[in-house]
Amino acid sequence: MSELIKLEILDETVDVERQTTMEEIAKRYADRYDDDIVLAVYNGKLCELRKKIKQPGTLKFLTTADRNGRRAYCRSVVFLMQRAVERLCPKEKPDIRVMFSLDNGYFCRMDDENFVVDEKFLSDLKAEMLSLVKEDLPLDKYAVHTREAEAMFRERGMESKEKLLRYRSSSNTNIYDLDGCVDYFYGYMVPSTGFLKYFDLSLYKDGFMLLFPRKNMKQVDEFNPSGKLYSVLRTSARWSDTLDIPTVGALNDAISKGRTGQIILMQEALMEERIGSLAAQIAQDPSKKFVMIAGPSSSGKTTFSHRLSVQLEARGIHPHPIPLDDYYLNRDQMPLDEFGEKDFEALEGLDIELFNSDMNRLLKGERVLLPSFNFTTGKREYKDKYLQIGADDVLVIEGIHGLNDKLSYSLPVESKFKIYISALTQLAIDEHNPLSTTDGRLIRRIVRDARTRGTSAKETIAMWDSVRRGEEKNIFPFQEGADAMFNSALVYEMAVMKIYAVPQLFAIPRDCPEYVEAKRLLKLMDYFLPIPTEDIPKTSLIREFIGGSCFKV
Repeated sequence: MSELIKLEILDETVDVERQTTMEEIAKRYADRYDDDIVLAVYNGKLCELRKKIKQPGTLKFLTTADRNGRRAYCRSVVFLMQRAVERLCPKEKPDIRVMFSLDNGYFCRMDDENFVVDEKFLSDLKAEMLSLVKEDLPLDKYAVHTREAEAMFRERGMESKEKLLRYRSSSNTNIYDLDGCVDYFYGYMVPSTGFLKYFDLSLYKDGFMLLFPRKNMKQVDEFNPSGKLYSVLRTSARWSDTLDIPTVGALNDAISKGRTGQIILMQEALMEERIGSLAAQIAQDPSKKFVMIAGPSSSGKTTFSHRLSVQLEARGIHPHPIPLDDYYLNRDQMPLDEFGEKDFEALEGLDIELFNSDMNRLLKGERVLLPSFNFTTGKREYKDKYLQIGADDVLVIEGIHGLNDKLSYSLPVESKFKIYISALTQLAIDEHNPLSTTDGRLIRRIVRDARTRGTSAKETIAMWDSVRRGEEKNIFPFQEGADAMFNSALVYEMAVMKIYAVPQLFAIPRDCPEYVEAKRLLKLMDYFLPIPTEDIPKTSLIREFIGGSCFKV
């Protein structure tokens, strides 16, 4: 007689047979969800649907609309694409390199530069992928010894995966097999190809886009190319190639061979060259009086503005920093968000009229008393902060709304130079697993918040979704309107952040909702060999997060 186990699902208690898979249970609840169920959280642990029920507890389902569900869906479609390519080209077996996220998909290229990717190839590839979906083939998962997995990928010519596993501390590695196509992935997968109905392919630049749903999870959004963002990401990829560090495994190779100091010096030199180029561009145009800097959380805006200011001064330009935070309305006047909480990221939380009045007066050469915001009292204050600018002065204005013309609506267009800054991670885990830019910024924020604000990693992770919503609303829509984009990611930074982030992530209790995310980030950190901080210059942007900067950050 089968044994029944009690589970809490959607606020109800149900009996299920021991060894029932979560996929079987998910089918019973599918009609209660708007989107497809792809993962589960079982007793606080993230699980694939293939996992079987063995003990009582709580079971929560995740759909493609959930953050972790979407991740699983996207990486599973990448695997689907790999197998489809092998079927289309059984002799050549060309490999695909997933380069980076762009808009609502991944920008991809073929490793073989002689392989022609055209409309016909993409049409055939999509048809083959849909055929695999219709076959509903399992994405089988099995564990092998890590050294065996390393040898397996060496034999298959998958150098990036071989290098990645060479530095893996775990004895075993989970391998996925789709109809004979074998690979390793960072993170969980869906049970079978039948889950992967919604995707598209589109030619773009010197490669192609693998596109996913974004809002309606059962419909792929139209691809809106972010040309400037693509250009920055491709340039960053070339930087990685210049450093000979395109992947985590290559970075670990360089660290183990004692190249740490050289990597740091080269990366910092490349970044300083780019900042100097921006300063020269601004200095050449005397009509530019307002340098507007904006970017998402933990992009390094403060350090960047200081380093840009130094470069401007070296060219005879006198910069004056003006943080937009000083134009906050008093706390009791702040607008509320949809949850009834004070919305400190809303444009309406700034005194737009006062900002425009002050900036126009400065532009006319008047002497202006500028405000300062007291975050302790929650009120704007006026102290002895007077400013008057001349022909060789510029105002360096930093804040999340800097690129929004509604903020600076009355300032002459020709007087503004807009810079979008973000940490656009150029490093990949391997050829099929891009390293998330968002993960890089979250790690930065965890480290910085603990050091400067006394905020735990648990608290930082808990507020991250809210931060991301603010970025989607207030920053990303305006990025393509920037005059220049700056990538603040450092190819070596995750190896440095590991030293600071790992203890903080381990401090999150296992019974907290944030533990699932902490565990995922700990797995990510485990890929990297650590780098000590002694060789990192005090001017480095990473110092804004780990401490020791020569700037006031």
